[in-house]
Amino acid sequence: MSDQNQKSWFSRNWLWFIPVSGCLGIILLFIFGIGAAIFGVSNMINNATPVEYALEQANNNDKVLSILGSPIEKDGFPNGNISLHNNDGKVDFSIPIKGSKGEGFLIVRGIKTDGEWAFEDLYVEIKETQEQINLLEKALESI
Repeated sequence: MSDQNQKSWFSRNWLWFIPVSGCLGIILLFIFGIGAAIFGVSNMINNATPVEYALEQANNNDKVLSILGSPIEKDGFPNGNISLHNNDGKVDFSIPIKGSKGEGFLIVRGIKTDGEWAFEDLYVEIKETQEQINLLEKALESI
């Protein structure tokens, strides 16, 4: 019997392995980079003060709770714009929400000046009936 020295897998296949693994690495890096950017922006919007305030107002409104049920929670990604620059900014987006009885949208429009938010529009739109429930009236009564 004769012993044959067989080359390793890498020795036999290195000509195609190096370029393919390099391209695959770049593609994966690109995909993970895009995913991280989307996650970061989504996380920033979901944790923004206007979103938290709007959800709190929706959960404190008896009419919203009677129609949608309790508790009111976010049900997807917000759609719209938020722009912040130091102590100033603007927000204009809708947030899909749901309760135990139904679904709707939380519409938030406001301006931040010197670190304080002033809301132009803050209402819940019921998905089934398109009824709009103003959340600013209740907030002004409690001040």
